[in-house]
Amino acid sequence: MSTVDIIIPAYNAARFLPAAIQSVEGQTFSDWQIVLVDDGSTDDTKQVVAPFLARLGSKLKCIHKPNGGLPAARNTAIRNSSSEFIALLDADDVWLPERLEASIQSFEGHPEAGLSYGFIQYIDEEGTPLEWVDSRQENGAGRIATHIYTRKVNLPCPTITFRRKCVDEVGLFDETMRATEDRDLWLRIAMKYEVRVIEQVISYYRLSSNSMTRDTNRMLQAQLQFVEKHYGSPGCGWRPRRMALSSIYKQRADALSAQQKGREAMKCSLRALWLDPLNLGNLRATASLLGKWG
Repeated sequence: MSTVDIIIPAYNAARFLPAAIQSVEGQTFSDWQIVLVDDGSTDDTKQVVAPFLARLGSKLKCIHKPNGGLPAARNTAIRNSSSEFIALLDADDVWLPERLEASIQSFEGHPEAGLSYGFIQYIDEEGTPLEWVDSRQENGAGRIATHIYTRKVNLPCPTITFRRKCVDEVGLFDETMRATEDRDLWLRIAMKYEVRVIEQVISYYRLSSNSMTRDTNRMLQAQLQFVEKHYGSPGCGWRPRRMALSSIYKQRADALSAQQKGREAMKCSLRALWLDPLNLGNLRATASLLGKWG
Protein backbone atom coordinates (compact mmCIF):
# COMPACT_ATOMS: atom_id res chain seq x y z
CA MET A 1 0.00 0.00 0.00
CA SER A 2 1.27 3.48 -0.85
CA THR A 3 2.40 5.85 1.90
CA VAL A 4 2.56 9.63 1.81
CA ASP A 5 4.72 12.15 3.62
CA ILE A 6 3.05 15.54 3.90
CA ILE A 7 5.51 18.42 4.07
CA ILE A 8 4.34 21.56 5.85
CA PRO A 9 6.74 24.52 6.05
CA ALA A 10 5.66 26.95 8.77
CA TYR A 11 6.92 30.45 9.41
CA ASN A 12 4.91 32.55 11.87
CA ALA A 13 1.87 30.51 10.89
CA ALA A 14 0.28 30.01 14.32
CA ARG A 15 -2.98 31.62 13.22
CA PHE A 16 -3.67 29.20 10.36
CA LEU A 17 -1.64 26.09 11.17
CA PRO A 18 -4.31 24.30 13.26
CA ALA A 19 -6.76 24.32 10.34
CA ALA A 20 -4.08 22.91 8.02
CA ILE A 21 -3.20 20.03 10.35
CA GLN A 22 -6.85 19.30 11.12
CA SER A 23 -7.53 19.02 7.39
CA VAL A 24 -4.88 16.27 7.24
CA GLU A 25 -6.43 14.48 10.20
CA GLY A 26 -9.73 14.44 8.30
CA GLN A 27 -8.37 12.69 5.21
CA THR A 28 -10.14 9.60 3.87
CA PHE A 29 -6.67 8.18 3.10
CA SER A 30 -4.98 7.34 6.39
CA ASP A 31 -1.45 6.07 5.61
CA TRP A 32 0.30 9.41 6.01
CA GLN A 33 2.88 11.19 8.14
CA ILE A 34 3.31 14.95 8.52
CA VAL A 35 6.81 16.39 8.37
CA LEU A 36 6.43 19.93 9.70
CA VAL A 37 9.35 22.36 9.56
CA ASP A 38 9.19 25.37 11.88
CA ASP A 39 11.34 27.78 9.88
CA GLY A 40 12.51 30.00 12.72
CA SER A 41 9.06 31.25 13.74
CA THR A 42 8.87 34.04 16.30
CA ASP A 43 5.14 33.70 17.02
CA ASP A 44 3.28 30.95 18.92
CA THR A 45 3.85 28.23 16.31
CA LYS A 46 5.63 25.95 18.80
CA GLN A 47 2.79 26.21 21.32
CA VAL A 48 0.17 25.65 18.63
CA VAL A 49 1.90 22.48 17.42
CA ALA A 50 2.34 20.97 20.91
CA PRO A 51 -1.17 19.47 21.33
CA PHE A 52 -0.99 17.95 17.84
CA LEU A 53 2.34 16.32 18.70
CA ALA A 54 0.75 14.82 21.80
CA ARG A 55 -2.29 13.56 19.90
CA LEU A 56 -0.69 12.34 16.66
CA GLY A 57 2.51 10.83 18.05
CA SER A 58 4.66 9.29 15.31
CA LYS A 59 2.35 10.59 12.59
CA LEU A 60 3.69 14.11 13.16
CA LYS A 61 7.39 14.90 12.98
CA CYS A 62 8.29 18.50 13.87
CA ILE A 63 11.68 19.97 12.96
CA HIS A 64 12.88 23.37 14.20
CA LYS A 65 15.47 25.28 12.17
CA PRO A 66 16.70 28.87 11.75
CA ASN A 67 14.77 30.87 9.19
CA GLY A 68 16.01 30.10 5.70
CA GLY A 69 13.04 30.68 3.45
CA LEU A 70 10.36 28.48 1.91
CA PRO A 71 12.48 26.39 -0.49
CA ALA A 72 14.97 25.52 2.27
CA ALA A 73 12.17 24.58 4.67
CA ARG A 74 10.55 22.32 2.09
CA ASN A 75 13.90 20.69 1.32
CA THR A 76 14.51 20.04 5.02
CA ALA A 77 11.15 18.30 5.20
CA ILE A 78 11.85 16.20 2.10
CA ARG A 79 15.24 15.15 3.47
CA ASN A 80 13.47 13.96 6.62
CA SER A 81 10.83 12.03 4.69
CA SER A 82 10.89 8.42 3.53
CA SER A 83 7.55 7.60 1.89
CA GLU A 84 6.94 6.70 -1.72
CA PHE A 85 4.92 9.86 -2.29
CA ILE A 86 5.33 13.45 -1.11
CA ALA A 87 2.40 15.86 -0.87
CA LEU A 88 2.59 19.63 -0.34
CA LEU A 89 0.54 21.61 2.15
CA ASP A 90 1.45 25.15 3.15
CA ALA A 91 0.60 26.19 6.69
CA ASP A 92 -2.14 28.59 5.64
CA ASP A 93 -3.93 26.28 3.20
CA VAL A 94 -6.56 23.61 3.86
CA TRP A 95 -7.22 20.24 2.23
CA LEU A 96 -10.59 18.75 1.41
CA PRO A 97 -11.10 15.26 2.94
CA GLU A 98 -10.55 13.31 -0.30
CA ARG A 99 -7.39 15.20 -1.29
CA LEU A 100 -4.87 12.41 -0.59
CA GLU A 101 -7.09 9.56 -1.74
CA ALA A 102 -7.73 11.22 -5.09
CA SER A 103 -4.04 12.04 -5.49
CA ILE A 104 -2.83 8.48 -4.86
CA GLN A 105 -5.50 7.07 -7.16
CA SER A 106 -4.29 9.37 -9.96
CA PHE A 107 -0.99 7.46 -10.05
CA GLU A 108 -2.51 3.95 -10.11
CA GLY A 109 -1.83 2.24 -13.41
CA HIS A 110 0.38 5.11 -14.54
CA PRO A 111 4.01 4.30 -13.71
CA GLU A 112 5.14 6.95 -16.19
CA ALA A 113 3.49 9.67 -14.10
CA GLY A 114 5.72 11.55 -11.68
CA LEU A 115 3.46 14.35 -10.45
CA SER A 116 -0.24 15.06 -10.07
CA TYR A 117 -2.28 18.15 -9.26
CA GLY A 118 -5.92 19.14 -8.88
CA PHE A 119 -8.26 22.11 -8.62
CA ILE A 120 -8.38 24.72 -5.85
CA GLN A 121 -10.87 27.13 -4.39
CA TYR A 122 -9.64 30.43 -3.00
CA ILE A 123 -10.55 31.42 0.54
CA ASP A 124 -9.89 34.68 2.37
CA GLU A 125 -7.97 35.09 5.63
CA GLU A 126 -11.08 34.16 7.63
CA GLY A 127 -11.67 31.01 5.59
CA THR A 128 -14.61 32.35 3.59
CA PRO A 129 -14.82 30.70 0.13
CA LEU A 130 -14.04 33.01 -2.77
CA GLU A 131 -13.40 32.14 -6.40
CA TRP A 132 -13.33 28.54 -7.61
CA VAL A 133 -10.48 27.87 -10.01
CA ASP A 134 -11.35 25.43 -12.78
CA SER A 135 -7.93 24.04 -13.66
CA ARG A 136 -9.01 22.09 -16.74
CA GLN A 137 -6.32 23.76 -18.74
CA GLU A 138 -5.50 23.06 -22.36
CA ASN A 139 -2.43 20.82 -22.45
CA GLY A 140 -2.78 20.38 -18.68
CA ALA A 141 -1.76 16.73 -18.51
CA GLY A 142 0.78 14.37 -20.03
CA ARG A 143 4.14 15.56 -21.30
CA ILE A 144 3.64 19.23 -20.53
CA ALA A 145 7.10 20.60 -19.70
CA THR A 146 6.97 23.25 -22.44
CA HIS A 147 3.56 24.45 -21.25
CA ILE A 148 4.85 24.80 -17.70
CA TYR A 149 7.81 26.82 -18.99
CA THR A 150 5.61 29.15 -21.05
CA ARG A 151 3.21 29.58 -18.10
CA LYS A 152 0.29 28.23 -20.10
CA VAL A 153 -0.25 25.65 -17.35
CA ASN A 154 -0.36 26.42 -13.63
CA LEU A 155 -0.05 23.76 -10.93
CA PRO A 156 -1.43 24.87 -7.52
CA CYS A 157 0.96 23.97 -4.72
CA PRO A 158 -1.52 22.60 -2.13
CA THR A 159 -2.74 20.06 -4.70
CA ILE A 160 0.70 18.76 -5.71
CA THR A 161 1.79 15.18 -5.05
CA PHE A 162 4.93 13.66 -6.57
CA ARG A 163 6.88 10.45 -6.38
CA ARG A 164 9.88 10.69 -4.11
CA LYS A 165 12.07 9.11 -6.78
CA CYS A 166 11.47 12.21 -8.92
CA VAL A 167 13.38 14.52 -6.58
CA ASP A 168 16.00 11.83 -6.05
CA GLU A 169 16.54 12.08 -9.80
CA VAL A 170 16.07 15.79 -10.64
CA GLY A 171 17.00 17.40 -7.31
CA LEU A 172 15.15 19.35 -4.64
CA PHE A 173 13.75 22.89 -4.65
CA ASP A 174 16.27 25.47 -5.84
CA GLU A 175 17.13 27.45 -2.71
CA THR A 176 18.56 30.34 -4.75
CA MET A 177 15.01 31.09 -5.88
CA ARG A 178 12.88 32.87 -3.28
CA ALA A 179 9.80 32.68 -5.50
CA THR A 180 8.81 30.54 -8.52
CA GLU A 181 10.86 27.72 -7.00
CA ASP A 182 7.77 25.52 -7.21
CA ARG A 183 7.33 25.97 -10.99
CA ASP A 184 11.06 25.30 -11.33
CA LEU A 185 10.74 21.88 -9.69
CA TRP A 186 7.55 20.97 -11.53
CA LEU A 187 9.29 21.74 -14.83
CA ARG A 188 12.27 19.56 -13.97
CA ILE A 189 9.97 16.68 -13.05
CA ALA A 190 7.80 17.20 -16.14
CA MET A 191 10.87 17.00 -18.38
CA LYS A 192 11.22 13.36 -17.36
CA TYR A 193 7.74 12.25 -16.29
CA GLU A 194 4.11 12.64 -17.24
CA VAL A 195 1.82 14.90 -15.22
CA ARG A 196 -1.65 13.76 -14.10
CA VAL A 197 -4.59 16.02 -13.28
CA ILE A 198 -7.37 15.39 -10.76
CA GLU A 199 -10.48 17.07 -12.15
CA GLN A 200 -12.01 18.16 -8.87
CA VAL A 201 -11.41 20.72 -6.14
CA ILE A 202 -9.16 19.08 -3.55
CA SER A 203 -7.77 22.06 -1.64
CA TYR A 204 -8.55 25.54 -0.39
CA TYR A 205 -5.90 28.15 -1.19
CA ARG A 206 -5.81 31.04 1.27
CA LEU A 207 -5.24 34.57 -0.02
CA SER A 208 -3.54 36.75 2.56
CA SER A 209 -2.44 40.37 2.62
CA ASN A 210 1.23 39.48 3.19
CA SER A 211 1.51 36.96 0.37
CA MET A 212 4.81 37.20 -1.52
CA THR A 213 2.85 37.14 -4.79
CA ARG A 214 1.72 40.69 -3.96
CA ASP A 215 5.34 41.87 -4.14
CA THR A 216 5.34 42.47 -7.91
CA ASN A 217 9.02 43.44 -8.15
CA ARG A 218 10.19 40.36 -6.27
CA MET A 219 7.94 38.13 -8.34
CA LEU A 220 9.17 39.67 -11.60
CA GLN A 221 12.83 39.03 -10.76
CA ALA A 222 12.11 35.44 -9.71
CA GLN A 223 10.08 34.75 -12.83
CA LEU A 224 12.80 36.14 -15.09
CA GLN A 225 15.37 34.02 -13.23
CA PHE A 226 13.27 30.93 -13.90
CA VAL A 227 12.94 31.66 -17.62
CA GLU A 228 16.66 32.25 -18.11
CA LYS A 229 17.62 29.24 -15.98
CA HIS A 230 15.84 26.81 -18.30
CA TYR A 231 16.30 28.60 -21.62
CA GLY A 232 17.86 26.16 -24.07
CA SER A 233 16.53 23.05 -22.33
CA PRO A 234 14.41 20.69 -24.46
CA GLY A 235 11.16 22.47 -25.30
CA CYS A 236 12.42 25.76 -23.87
CA GLY A 237 13.83 27.44 -26.96
CA TRP A 238 13.50 30.88 -28.54
CA ARG A 239 9.75 30.87 -29.20
CA PRO A 240 8.74 29.35 -25.79
CA ARG A 241 11.04 31.87 -24.08
CA ARG A 242 9.23 34.79 -25.71
CA MET A 243 5.86 33.26 -24.78
CA ALA A 244 6.99 32.84 -21.19
CA LEU A 245 8.27 36.41 -20.95
CA SER A 246 5.07 37.71 -22.53
CA SER A 247 2.98 35.91 -19.91
CA ILE A 248 5.13 37.36 -17.13
CA TYR A 249 4.74 40.94 -18.36
CA LYS A 250 1.01 40.52 -18.93
CA GLN A 251 0.64 39.31 -15.33
CA ARG A 252 2.68 42.26 -14.13
CA ALA A 253 0.53 44.64 -16.16
CA ASP A 254 -2.59 43.24 -14.50
CA ALA A 255 -1.06 43.68 -11.05
CA LEU A 256 0.07 47.24 -11.75
CA SER A 257 -3.33 48.17 -13.15
CA ALA A 258 -4.97 46.85 -9.97
CA GLN A 259 -2.61 49.14 -8.04
CA GLN A 260 -3.79 52.10 -10.13
CA LYS A 261 -0.39 52.42 -11.81
CA GLY A 262 -1.73 52.96 -15.29
CA ARG A 263 1.40 54.17 -17.10
CA GLU A 264 3.56 51.31 -15.78
CA ALA A 265 0.79 48.81 -16.55
CA MET A 266 0.58 50.02 -20.14
CA LYS A 267 4.34 49.67 -20.64
CA CYS A 268 4.25 46.08 -19.43
CA SER A 269 1.20 45.25 -21.54
CA LEU A 270 2.84 46.65 -24.68
CA ARG A 271 5.97 44.65 -23.92
CA ALA A 272 3.88 41.48 -23.54
CA LEU A 273 2.24 42.18 -26.91
CA TRP A 274 5.62 42.78 -28.59
CA LEU A 275 6.97 39.50 -27.21
CA ASP A 276 3.97 37.44 -28.33
CA PRO A 277 1.94 39.38 -30.94
CA LEU A 278 0.08 36.25 -32.05
CA ASN A 279 -1.57 35.95 -28.64
CA LEU A 280 -5.03 37.51 -28.97
CA GLY A 281 -5.25 37.76 -25.19
CA ASN A 282 -2.35 40.21 -25.23
CA LEU A 283 -4.08 42.34 -27.85
CA ARG A 284 -7.33 42.41 -25.88
CA ALA A 285 -5.51 43.20 -22.64
CA THR A 286 -3.63 46.11 -24.21
CA ALA A 287 -6.81 47.49 -25.77
CA SER A 288 -8.56 47.25 -22.39
CA LEU A 289 -5.76 49.16 -20.67
CA LEU A 290 -5.81 51.80 -23.39
CA GLY A 291 -9.50 52.27 -22.76
CA LYS A 292 -8.93 52.54 -19.03
CA TRP A 293 -5.71 54.53 -18.86
CA GLY A 294 -5.21 55.96 -22.35
